[in-house]
Amino acid sequence: MKYTEEMILHSKSGYCMPFEEAQGKDVEMSLGYGEQVHPTTGEKFFHHGIDFSVRSRMLSALADGIVSGVSNNPVHGICQTIRYGGYEVTYGHLSNVFAQFGQRVKAGQTVALSGDLLHLETRFKGEELNPLEFLTMLYGNIRAARQATGSAADFDEEGMTVATNYENDREEIEKLMLRFLPLYMEDLRSGAYTLPEHTELSLRHLFTMGAVKEYFYERMPSLANPLGLGHRALPLAGKVQNLLIGDFLNYLALRHEIFLSTTDEGLKKNSVTKQ
Repeated sequence: MKYTEEMILHSKSGYCMPFEEAQGKDVEMSLGYGEQVHPTTGEKFFHHGIDFSVRSRMLSALADGIVSGVSNNPVHGICQTIRYGGYEVTYGHLSNVFAQFGQRVKAGQTVALSGDLLHLETRFKGEELNPLEFLTMLYGNIRAARQATGSAADFDEEGMTVATNYENDREEIEKLMLRFLPLYMEDLRSGAYTLPEHTELSLRHLFTMGAVKEYFYERMPSLANPLGLGHRALPLAGKVQNLLIGDFLNYLALRHEIFLSTTDEGLKKNSVTKQ
């Protein structure tokens, strides 16, 4: 399946993995997704989910959702399905269910108890997905939420960092963003501050170039990386970051007469004159 922007999972309550790892113990995936070989009969079969060895483990809701099904399956025993936006995630082989049909849930809420193992299946708008790909996106969202107060230069969950022209002023810019970014966004929304025409044109050109070179949705989208950019797009991402950080600094100069401590005095006077 090709991942698109509409597949990004949004959740006001945040995101959570299905279960927590026991302290000092790694959780084993006992059966993967796709074509498998039966350990006893040797017959090949297609496994539509993944299985984990998590005996009697409390299971959590992954995001804002609603329980869309509770059933007793002849293969997977007691099952619970929760809909998260366009996604439906099913837990199987349960020993108990705490969130019943129609109940709304939030990320981290305990919804079920596993039996001797956990079977997990994922669908998006009815189309089956490899649950590991979904969990990868979910984990990226969790890490992005944890790093929400981090640097504007942080790129995505796999350690790819975009180099910008502002690395020497990084700490100072982060502090300014914590204080003024809400004002900047509000002034953009209300029209009190308008993006300079050359900046807007440059951004349009960069995104057009990215689309032509098929940079977008190369990877699984996440909250930290909603366009699914990969390593090939790092130069483009760096240029976009430079433009956005530069415009934020331009806004501070024009609207609040605030400059980086490293700004040349001549540039400061020129900015004030433009007002």
